[in-house]
Amino acid sequence: MFSIALVYNRRDNVDILTAYNRGSFVNRTRYLVGSGPSSVAVGDFNNDTRPDIVVANQASNDVSILLGNGNGSFADQTRYSVGFYPFSVAVGDFNNDTRLDIVVASARTNDVSILLGNGNGSFANQTRYSVGFYPFSVAVGDFN
Repeated sequence: MFSIALVYNRRDNVDILTAYNRGSFVNRTRYLVGSGPSSVAVGDFNNDTRPDIVVANQASNDVSILLGNGNGSFADQTRYSVGFYPFSVAVGDFNNDTRLDIVVASARTNDVSILLGNGNGSFANQTRYSVGFYPFSVAVGDFN
């Protein structure tokens, strides 16, 4: 069953609501992330078939990676720098190497940051691409 990951403005954490039976949720668990979380996405960043979490932190200008333990809990965060005021995060395989990568829209630097996944839960340093004024949200798909 799916669980729910939530971030809150002005709180430096991500909450996990664990799915129970027939659409109900129990056991809210809180994990520390960077300052001012604004967006959350889920993917398998270390190829262990367990869901991991990435959180965009707008006040600390970074993303937090929390690797899943497989029992509904997560390891402590690892943080990576991105552009100024990251507002939205998404995951996809941008270089066709079967490893999940991260894209972050940073509103005040008018760019997106790409962090290429190493397949073990770690990521290469960001590569930034200039985009239009104040990017607020990002989504990923196979558009061609």
